[in-house]
Amino acid sequence: MPPEILALLDKPVSLFLLLLVGGIAGIAIERFLARQRRDTWRARNKDRWRTKGRGGDAATGPWSQKVNPVTAKTLDSADQLRIVIGADFGVQPLLNNSEVRLFKELDRLVIARHPDWQVMAQVSLGEILRTKDKVAYACVNSKRVDLLLVDGDCNARHAIEYQGGGHYLTDAAARDAVKKEALRKAGIGYHEVVAGHTTLKDLRALVDKLVPVGTDRT
Repeated sequence: MPPEILALLDKPVSLFLLLLVGGIAGIAIERFLARQRRDTWRARNKDRWRTKGRGGDAATGPWSQKVNPVTAKTLDSADQLRIVIGADFGVQPLLNNSEVRLFKELDRLVIARHPDWQVMAQVSLGEILRTKDKVAYACVNSKRVDLLLVDGDCNARHAIEYQGGGHYLTDAAARDAVKKEALRKAGIGYHEVVAGHTTLKDLRALVDKLVPVGTDRT
C-alpha cells in the first residue's frame, strides 16, 4: 500500500475530510453534467414549447402543452417527476356509458359459460403482442382494444371492439384494420359489436361461439 495512504490511515480525521471533499466534488460534477444535458435538451426542443392556446394567445413554456410520449421518454426521471408535480391530475373513466353496459353484460355471459375466463377493458396491444420488428411493434404498441377475453391462464384469446354510432365518421376504421391484422397474425380473434345492431341474443351467441364450456360450471 502506498505510504501516502498509510499516512492517512494514521490520521482518521484527515482521511474523513479527504473523502468528504471527494464526495462533494463528485456530487457537484454530476449535477453539472445533468444540468448540461437538460440545457442541451431544452435548446434542441425549444421550438416545441410554443403553441397556441384555445383563446388564440401564445402559450409559452415547456409544460404548457401536452408532451408528446416520444419526447417524454427522452427526459430523465428527475425531470419527469418535476413535470408531474407541477401538473393537475384527475380520474379518467376507463369506458364510456355504452361500453360499461357492454362490459358488464359480456363479463356476466363469459363467466357463466366458463368461470376461469375473464373480460378485461382497454388493453394495450403492446402488452399482449410481440414481434422482432421494432417498427411494426411501434405501430401497434399504443393501440388498445376495447374489451379482451382471456382464458384461465390469462392468455389473450379474443378482442371485442365496440363500434359506436360515429365510429366510421373518422379514420377509426383504418386504425381498426391495423389492430385486426396484428391480432390475426398473433392468433387472437377480432370481433365487433355494433351499436344499435347487436342484440343481447347476438352477444350471447357470440360468447357461446368463442368461449368453451367450463368443466366446473355451476
